[in-house]
This record gives sequence, C-alpha cells and structure tokens, in this order.
Amino acid sequence: MTETRETQIEVGAHPDLSEIDPAEWDSCACPEAVTGRPRDPFTTYRFLSALEESGSVGPGTGWQPQYLVARIDGEAIACAPLYAKGHSQGEYIFDYNWAHAYERAGGRYYPKLQIAVPFTPATGRRFLTREGFEETGRAALIQGAVQIAAQNGLSSLHATFCTGEEAASGEEAGLLHRTGQQFHWLDRDYDDFDGFLASLSSRKRKNIRKEREAAQGFGGRIVTLTGEEIQPHHWDAFWRFYQDTGARKWGTPYLTRSFFDRVHETMRDDVLLILAERDGQAVAGALNFIGRDTLYGRYWGCIEDHNALHFELCYYQAIDWALANGLTRVEAGAQGEHKLARGYLPVPTHSLHWIADEGFARAVRQFLVAEREAVDEEIEVLTSFGPFRKVKGESE
Repeated sequence: MTETRETQIEVGAHPDLSEIDPAEWDSCACPEAVTGRPRDPFTTYRFLSALEESGSVGPGTGWQPQYLVARIDGEAIACAPLYAKGHSQGEYIFDYNWAHAYERAGGRYYPKLQIAVPFTPATGRRFLTREGFEETGRAALIQGAVQIAAQNGLSSLHATFCTGEEAASGEEAGLLHRTGQQFHWLDRDYDDFDGFLASLSSRKRKNIRKEREAAQGFGGRIVTLTGEEIQPHHWDAFWRFYQDTGARKWGTPYLTRSFFDRVHETMRDDVLLILAERDGQAVAGALNFIGRDTLYGRYWGCIEDHNALHFELCYYQAIDWALANGLTRVEAGAQGEHKLARGYLPVPTHSLHWIADEGFARAVRQFLVAEREAVDEEIEVLTSFGPFRKVKGESE
C-alpha cells in the first residue's frame, strides 16, 4: 500500500476483484451509468469479474490481477484494472521488440505491469475516477502503480488504449506517450444506411452494394440478437466460431467457454450478437458490446466460408444497428486497412509507459517520437484515400 501524504490518499492493490465492492468499483468505472448505459462496458465490475471468474485471467494465463483502488478516509475515489504480465499477448499495442531488445542487453523484461482491459483493444478510461476526483485520483493511481513496479524490481508499467486526455496527463507526469491507429466508423448525421452510402464515392458505394448483395445471398438469414433474445444455444454456436478464429490468430483462444456463460448471466443487455443462419444452424457470427454511444465489434468467426459475409456481419450490419439505435460510432477492433474502403477511417490510439532503466527509457523515448510522426503521417495519408466523395454533388 502506498500513501501520498499531501492529500492522504491510500492506494492498495487487490489480487481478487471480489475483495472490492461492486458498487464501489463502478462508482469510479462508470458513474454515468446511473442515468443509462456505461460509456463502455469493458471496465465495469461485471465485465472484469467475468474475465476473472471464468479463468480467462488469473493463474496460468500470464494475466495476474492486481486491481488498484485509491481511497480517501476509506472511500474509493479511483481504481484501475492492473495486471502483472508474464508475456505481451492479448494487448494489441505490441512491445515485443522492446522486450527482445531489453533481454538482448541482459535485462529481464517480464514480469511487467499492465493497466488494461485484457484482450480488448478498445479505447476507454484506464484511470477510473469518481466525478470530482479526476486529476487527484489519476495522479494517485499513476504514482501507486509506478511505486509498485519500482519496489518489486519490475522492468516497466504500461497503460494501453487510454484516452487522449489520460495520455496528455500521464505525459505531464513523466510517462512515455505512444500513439497507434485503428479504424472507426462515425455517424455524420446519416438517417440510415442509404444516407451513409450517399456520402461515398460512386465506386465505393457500388462496391459496398455488391458486397452486401453477395453476402446476403449466402442461402440463409441474418439475425441480430440482444438481451433476452440471446439464448444459451447461441453461445454454443459462437464458441465454435471463436475457437476457430482464436486457433488461427493466436494459437490458443484467450477466453474460456465459461466467460461467455458469465456474459450471458450478467451482460446480455450489453451484447449484440449478429448471426448468419442456414438450414436452422448458425454458420457465422459477430459479437459486439454496446456502449453509451459506441458499438464495439469484438469477435468474429465462421464454420463455412461465404463471399463477403465477414464484411456484412462485422461492418455493415454493425452500421445498420448503430444507426437504428442512436449510436454514433462503431469501433471494429484492431488493425485492418481493408476497413477504410468500407467507411471506417483511421483514428489515433494512445498508451502510456514507464520504464525503470533510464538508458532503455531514453532509447524508447527516441523511438516513440519517430513512431508518432510516422503514425500521424499515415493517418493523414489514409484519410485522404478514404471512400468519401471528394467533389460535392458527385453521383452515380
């Protein structure tokens, strides 16, 4: 436990989420939820608890929880999902090259500390504060996490997919700021999908229509399910899809089967499941989580290959649903320049890093300056090649 004497804030680490009261955690993680949905569901108690209770994180996974809570007079003012990491898997902001360089120089990179939502490349607050304690709580969490890393002789601390505001604050506190990019779809006051198509260049508009026609002609039907519409057998089907995708991408799926059962029990109102069914059997599907104004695409899989069905379920159906339900953004996960032609434009992502070894920290800082310039330039170039009309009034 650490203490900042000036403000009498105590910061403690908890290896088990059950040690923390759910209402106490969520008062920091999603105070806005008293009037509706959380901004995003991933830092809520129920999501992090589903990861832990299902064995997706914890012993043997390389993600060992050390949840931080900052308190004043015993009352929580801030918290953070902190993990001791034995590898760099499931992070999506990759530091493998850093690890290899540090170890070639004779250092030991792992274990390290990671403030993150495991397996979830979605931007959101990582330093979770109650309203009115934003600056104080964030500073206490940063200080507490750095102190834990230093006292335990760990190589580094990382906070990934934090907000731009958090990145600026962390940089002022002496942390290293790294940028990356993802592709997001934004509602520009479209009434419906046709309104979105009308904003595209003629060639891109025709291509999307052809893809949708091909995908929807796969020989079955596409269904969107949320809340009570989702039944246990739907998770059985999606687990098959997830296993196939996980085996191909990561070798071993990150999430356990039990995770989806926990989500069904506690979060199905926060889930949008899009399935392609043929002859009474689901043959492909996409799992999304619903935020206050954003739909977060997370996983996709299939047991049959059909032309453009991936684009339809993951991108176009997501846009359809967002427009119909008043959401203004779709985040379709990490990577994928192929999303650009489908209306998803590049946006920056942010992470913060503390490195114990001063010499190595200097080298990383120099690298990050060059990388940030390259990322900024790539975002500018890719945006200029976006699918939207360049000449006002262009028509088919």
